[in-house]
Amino acid sequence: MAHRQEEKEQRKRERLEREQAAEAAAKRKRLLQIGGGVVVAGVVLAVAGGGSNKERASDAAVTAAAKTAGCVYKTFPEEGRNHVTRKLTVADYKTNPPTSGDHNPNPAADGLYPPGNEPAIENWVHTLEHGRVLLMYKPASPPATVSALQKVFEEPVLDSGASYHMVLMQNNTKMPFQTAAVAWRHYLGCKDVRPATLEAMRKFRDRYVDQGPEFIP
Repeated sequence: MAHRQEEKEQRKRERLEREQAAEAAAKRKRLLQIGGGVVVAGVVLAVAGGGSNKERASDAAVTAAAKTAGCVYKTFPEEGRNHVTRKLTVADYKTNPPTSGDHNPNPAADGLYPPGNEPAIENWVHTLEHGRVLLMYKPASPPATVSALQKVFEEPVLDSGASYHMVLMQNNTKMPFQTAAVAWRHYLGCKDVRPATLEAMRKFRDRYVDQGPEFIP
């Protein structure tokens, strides 16, 4: 009897996850993919020129680019994938920015978030699980820093279209870096946005987009 009840609960959880993923995907499509541009708070941004290779970058390529840029590139053990409904803080994770762990059932949508409107930690950690790559900058960063990251954000990704499975947001975990790129179990933390930094972020993006434990279109 107990075994049948566990199976029933598991099927229920799986059904709810499928429904939530489908709802999130539909929301992303409605809000972020109009006419080949990127929609942010009702404004359509023009798509920037190319900057991504069509082939997935190697770990060696990311390592080399990070070294050239003076960035910190690290891979971490998975901290879990449980769904929770309580508010989470950076103290609930072993890395900063977080790279895996407990998260809210509702993932943050892809796209560009204006400062002050970034998703909660528990929501964007779920987005990492779906293979998204997040570009982050410290609060009060100069406009030039945000603009430089936005150009990378708007580029085509692995021949899959502009801003494909990307998020650009102000960091809300008091990370020790000026800028960062984050994926499930990995981050690239940098002290600036020099051309070498942006190239390292491109390599990181082309290595880890769609490489989370769950693939959600």
